Amino acid sequence: MAKNVELKVRPLDDRVVVEPLEAEEKTTGGILLPDTAKQKPQRGRVLAAGPGKLKDDGGRLTLNVKVGDEVLYGKYSGSEVEVDGRELKILREGDILAKVVK
Repeated sequence: MAKNVELKVRPLDDRVVVEPLEAEEKTTGGILLPDTAKQKPQRGRVLAAGPGKLKDDGGRLTLNVKVGDEVLYGKYSGSEVEVDGRELKILREGDILAKVVK
């Protein structure tokens, strides 16, 4: 978990820290987009993950994502924070829609 030390952030329970990937610079047709026309990114890379949600019996549920995974999330989900000059999102695992498979 070297990423957690680097970020100085350790997410709790079922939360994950995601670095949004840059919005597309051009459309699939090749048209360049100005900054005002770019949509909020909905894709990012997991930088840190919490230990999992606490169960009633004291155990933890394991997360389905891990550090390094590329994920898709809802446009307005999570909380935007700035850590060490980097714009990051803190999301619950439930806010993550899918993992990107390469």
